[in-house]
Amino acid sequence: MLISPAYAQAAGGGGMGGIEAFLPLILIFVVFYFLLIRPQQKKLKQHREMLSNLRRGDRVVTGGGIIGQITKVVNDSEVVVEIADNVRVKVARATIADVLSKTEPVASQKVKEEDEAEAEENAEAPKK
Repeated sequence: MLISPAYAQAAGGGGMGGIEAFLPLILIFVVFYFLLIRPQQKKLKQHREMLSNLRRGDRVVTGGGIIGQITKVVNDSEVVVEIADNVRVKVARATIADVLSKTEPVASQKVKEEDEAEAEENAEAPKK
């Protein structure tokens, strides 16, 4: 026989330690956090904020793609949306996907009175 049999040799001392074995997994988790988890949490926070700022007169799109105008905010979980002339539906607030246009907030009566008084003072003041 010219070919000698090959025997498995014992493993040397070059094995990976405890933390070195988990380093690739930790690196993958960090990449997933910054590319997937964090942007999704940010988007969810913006959506929650948008839903909490809904008010009467806003034009919205529901999750089903129906476009309408909010006519009444019933409570924290429901709004009434007018989707056509005299066609109103109650919609769960969480199903609203987007706000197309926002209405200006209604100024309080006190602010209106102050603005009117200031406008009158400006009109009565002599021009130089």
